[in-house]
Amino acid sequence: MAIGSEGGEGRGGKRGIFDDLAGMAGGAFSVMAAVRAEAEAMARAQTEAMVQRLDLVRREDLDAALEVARRAREQAEALAGRVAELEARVAALEAPRDEVAGPDEDRA
Repeated sequence: MAIGSEGGEGRGGKRGIFDDLAGMAGGAFSVMAAVRAEAEAMARAQTEAMVQRLDLVRREDLDAALEVARRAREQAEALAGRVAELEARVAALEAPRDEVAGPDEDRA
């Protein structure tokens, strides 16, 4: 009996065995890919459930909130500058009036 004559001679002997092995390996890779995808989906679902239980926030939501806070801080700083400028103007306008009223108050 020749090597490769058992059941595989019609497909080319050793080549038929390698084809069968390649087919089995391809099937195994397909199964492993499906198992991996299923494991990732389960891990994602568990992570989402944990995030919900722990009341955590997503990174995108945190980034958006930080951006709103940054804008509000910038606006508050700008308004504080405007208020300081207006207070300085009011003080400058009241200073001449105080100088004029000052000697009159001493006479009364």
